Amino acid sequence: MKLVVIGFGQCGSRVADEFARLNRKARSLRGIEIITGAFAINTDSADLSGLSSIKSDYQHRVLIGGRRTGGHGVGKINELGAEIAREDGDKIIEAIRTTPHFFESDAFLLVASAGGGTGSGTIPIATQLIKERYADKPVYNLIVLPFEHEETTEQRTVFNTATCLKSANSVADAIFLIDNQRYIRKDSSLRNNLARINAMIVAPFYNLLCAGEEKKAKYVGAKTLDAGDIMQTVRGWTVIGYGKSQLAQLRLPFVRSHDFHKKSIEIHKGIEAMDEAIGELSLKCNPADAGRALYLVSAPAKELHMEMIKELGDYLRSVASGAVIRNGDYPRERALVDVTVLLSELGDVEKIRQYYTESASLIPAMQRRQEEIESKLQEIDESSKDIPSLL
Repeated sequence: MKLVVIGFGQCGSRVADEFARLNRKARSLRGIEIITGAFAINTDSADLSGLSSIKSDYQHRVLIGGRRTGGHGVGKINELGAEIAREDGDKIIEAIRTTPHFFESDAFLLVASAGGGTGSGTIPIATQLIKERYADKPVYNLIVLPFEHEETTEQRTVFNTATCLKSANSVADAIFLIDNQRYIRKDSSLRNNLARINAMIVAPFYNLLCAGEEKKAKYVGAKTLDAGDIMQTVRGWTVIGYGKSQLAQLRLPFVRSHDFHKKSIEIHKGIEAMDEAIGELSLKCNPADAGRALYLVSAPAKELHMEMIKELGDYLRSVASGAVIRNGDYPRERALVDVTVLLSELGDVEKIRQYYTESASLIPAMQRRQEEIESKLQEIDESSKDIPSLL
């Protein structure tokens, strides 16, 4: 599957930068192109300068709202971000048109943080704009939810997240939900944590995107999971995860390939990888709420057999009993079983309900506080009415 990836705001642009790096890796190691174009859209010029993999020209790193923000961001006000996206929407479309192989793309993936200003404000507007212009291609959103400390210390973060999710859900074909808190490592520095989180966010997409674009016959799966399968699966609220399990590196000459003990170990390794994939989903959810699901198994060709695929299918069916499940294999990895799991069309997401409920209660409080501030300012003005002005 080939994607056009567009990042909005600081977080979205950095995740898009990781997708560009992932494409370089696929092209270098596998001779495969999975990202036809990677773009960063921001109202802050300094953030655009901090990227490494997205091309540095003005067509791939696009500054919007320069006249209104002076290139210094929107200060967490996502309403302003949305206004700027409406005004400068033509810049986004113009950037997409520069993609050399755009018409080979299967879908758009728009990336943003829900808690910020630029990303959360621009992503729903840009999604609507792209859908109107390119109606034949699905437009997916990847939305990164804020850290717990941001939710507890910054009320504006919760409000931005709720409005972003509601707006994006009304226009996007699907939304990949990413909970920052699930990836955090508390013993690492802030820079290392954020870089690691961004890398972990995009990692599950690597084999999933490569499998359907494979050109070498020996690496094409017996059951290929391609763009059509993914597009039929990805709908509404969606989560993704993957797990790995190491196989024995050395093949001992006295161990026969048909040994039952070896086969049971291989199946166990597959189950272990799927267990990790489900445990490390990008957002905590109940798999039973999924209406659609898929899993992709990547391992050495000799280790992929029907019994492993069946066991993994039975496992996923046991936790996502109501889902339509698709699967595929990808004989690419060496000495490793890699399982990617995607759960989509989630009927209930507790985290989103919490954002909506909390935001609804915050709005009256925010309005009251604003009225109090205006009232106090008016009192100050009243007390100064008898004092002459120098203006």
